Amino acid sequence: MLESKRLRLEVPRTADVGAIFDACQDEQLQEYTTVPVPYTFRDAQFFVSQVVERGWTTGREYTWGLREPGSSLLVGMISIRLLHRDVGFWSAAEARGRGLMTEALRLVSDWAFDEGLPDIRWEGYVGNTGSAGVARRSGFRYTGTGPGLQPDRGGRHPECWKGILSATDDTTEKPGWPAESVARP
Repeated sequence: MLESKRLRLEVPRTADVGAIFDACQDEQLQEYTTVPVPYTFRDAQFFVSQVVERGWTTGREYTWGLREPGSSLLVGMISIRLLHRDVGFWSAAEARGRGLMTEALRLVSDWAFDEGLPDIRWEGYVGNTGSAGVARRSGFRYTGTGPGLQPDRGGRHPECWKGILSATDDTTEKPGWPAESVARP
């Protein structure tokens, strides 16, 4: 478990399947992630029982569910995959815009650096200004645009904005991000 005053990160469990299913019905989440579409209850069960459990067991991918203190409700998900040292995350629609994912990314980054990783990478589909904002506010440096590491649902590698955070970097927002990656109010 990773924790701050506003957030608790725990390994997702069977009791979270309903919340994961509900969150993954969101069109914006589907547009900018690789979750199956349509997303079924069985997909959520498979994610928890196979993807999360296998990732922790093999040490290849570590996944946490986001919860606010005093609540058992899962409001987001964050993972770090060790092959490319890359992070992936999503927030339930009702949890967006509150800084929870930025805080979660900082907790996971600190954990990764404590585990000895020299850096971690972020990438988000071009157009995903929410994800770019989380990375930017977490101190990631923009490194360019190019094909993503992770294939999309069709097996292609879509164009992604990319960033990196080194263990020696501070977590202040860095200049150099493209103007189109900044969400407009």
